[in-house]
Amino acid sequence: MTPIKIAIAGIGNCASSLLQGIEYYRNDPSEDLGLMHRDLGGFGPEDIRVVAAFDIDVRKVDRPLHEAIFAPPNSTKTIWKDVPNLGVTVKMGPVLDGVADHMKEYHPDRTFVPAEADPVDVEAALRESGAEILLNYMPVGSEEAARFYAEAALATGVSFINCMPVFIVSESGFAKRFADAGIPVVGDDVKAQLGATILHRTLAKLFADRGVKIKRTYQLNTGGNTDFLNMLERSRLHSKKISKTSAVQSQLDQPLEADNIHIGPSDYVPWQNDNKVAFIRMEGRLFGDVPMNLEMRLSVEDSPNSAGVAIDSIRCAKLALDRGHGGVLEGPSAYFCKHPPRQYTDDVAFQMVEEFISGS
Repeated sequence: MTPIKIAIAGIGNCASSLLQGIEYYRNDPSEDLGLMHRDLGGFGPEDIRVVAAFDIDVRKVDRPLHEAIFAPPNSTKTIWKDVPNLGVTVKMGPVLDGVADHMKEYHPDRTFVPAEADPVDVEAALRESGAEILLNYMPVGSEEAARFYAEAALATGVSFINCMPVFIVSESGFAKRFADAGIPVVGDDVKAQLGATILHRTLAKLFADRGVKIKRTYQLNTGGNTDFLNMLERSRLHSKKISKTSAVQSQLDQPLEADNIHIGPSDYVPWQNDNKVAFIRMEGRLFGDVPMNLEMRLSVEDSPNSAGVAIDSIRCAKLALDRGHGGVLEGPSAYFCKHPPRQYTDDVAFQMVEEFISGS
């Protein structure tokens, strides 16, 4: 099978988990534990090959990618320590708004340390690498940086997967430009394989299907990685909160008023590292207007949870490229992302993905 050539912008925990996972499944081609699809349209996880990588941290720039994924401040659980030399050196990308001011106050092992180097010509690097797909893993709130990489994908004809909550694929102007250029895109804001938002929206749909009226709900999340540290700056959370909230609201017959729904990051707890803990509470009314409530705690390793979805997004984008399909991949975006152009229930979105894979 011809390899799927990808580029990655942002060599943080999510990129680390993805690359470790590719090697984990390459080591045992029969292993399907933890995968939604072992084979997706003829492609396995081991068919994914990274050909270009961009970051801004001094401990990663100009370093071999297989070493950079383990460099600080990355803190995710190691699932495959012997990642081979991939023949890729991490290149300096533009900083733009990728580093929040408050992060400079923390220990270097916990935060970004920007390299004092000029950014490379990203478009030229994408062309030279032969990349077919670009994954955007910029930090939350990096509006300028996310759009920069989206423009680079457009300029080079590279498929774009927007894994973070800046609205590009769900923004009509960008979506039309990708469609007009015949470039497939997936986004925005990748869901976890089994995370707080997918669980919350599934419960919301269950309440609605069982005739239970939700009166109010919250989802509080804590973690200790750079994502949670970055999100201490509340001004960077605008699109993140919209993304997570709309993912749950879309499952309700009647959206809750803003005061009755709170979904979003709550605090940074350094010792949690890449572990994310979510606290969900839902209050509702049963038969006869009798009150009830549900409380749940979920603990997951944040970045492998994301990689389990990204690995399918990549292969769907490759199928679209091979079939000559451009623009928003509606089913994959709805199933894999929190803020797609159009929301569907997860059972419908799942069926759309299966039909997309089969080509029906």
